Amino acid sequence: MRVAITGSTGLIGSALTRSLLADGHRVLRLTRARTAARAADGSESATWEPGARLDPAVLDGVDAVVHLAGAGVGDRRWSAAYKQEIRLSRLQGTRTIAEACAEAAVPPRVLVSASATGYYGDTGDRVVTESDPAASDFLASVCVGWESAAAPAAQAGVRVVHPRTGLVVSAGGGAWGRLFPLFRYGLGGRLGSGDQYWPFISLPDHIAALRHVIDHEDLAGPLNFTAPEPLTNRAITRATGRILHRPTLAAVPASALRIVLGEFAGSITGSCRAVPDGLLKAGFIFRQPGIDEALRAALDQG
Repeated sequence: MRVAITGSTGLIGSALTRSLLADGHRVLRLTRARTAARAADGSESATWEPGARLDPAVLDGVDAVVHLAGAGVGDRRWSAAYKQEIRLSRLQGTRTIAEACAEAAVPPRVLVSASATGYYGDTGDRVVTESDPAASDFLASVCVGWESAAAPAAQAGVRVVHPRTGLVVSAGGGAWGRLFPLFRYGLGGRLGSGDQYWPFISLPDHIAALRHVIDHEDLAGPLNFTAPEPLTNRAITRATGRILHRPTLAAVPASALRIVLGEFAGSITGSCRAVPDGLLKAGFIFRQPGIDEALRAALDQG
């Protein structure tokens, strides 16, 4: 296959690129920085800009497009300006990619356009699947717009999949990339009450799930990219301490998180017990279904 990827330098994008290249597929990196036509790893590259028209010819001959780009939700405190950046980077970027897919002479077979479990908001201890409705908070509204922005591709007959991703367990980046060093120094502990459910997924399983939805023509629409049994922050904290052989006595109260992180703290202390109903029904087999396996896989990868 020939697969185009936005966000190819991020945690998920770089891992997906390595996986595809290792299996002999061709990768076209869609990047906002001007780079050489062919990178050292053998991938190709083309430039694009969210909100600006992408020449549909760039996607000619591409079998699949995986759209992962967007401003990091936890990269900065949520000012009004940064919230707007989070929203526009997703809505404008997705519409740019979707319109190029729709207008290509030979459209891609599938557009895998990222989303997140933030779609569901704080659901307490209630199990949620892809059929549950969206919440009304900021992140949920972003996810709703994010998914809707892919409509031009779907209307043109391109199969569209929306991976609603939970917390990716990896030492190489993302939220877990920040948590692991704290635990290694014995500073890890529960966040807020610790009773909130965290929908996690190992990085290898996330990449395998992306490959699964690209290959399976019957899969479309939203799919929860989360491990089969989400756990509470308290349980995940204990497991991390156990795997790293470190104490987990520290605790950060919700009030302190709000002072440091502002509105974003609600995403950490909120609860989402999302399960991968769609993936399981599609026959996807998780290699690291439990938190212990996910943590060990992350540590093995460095």
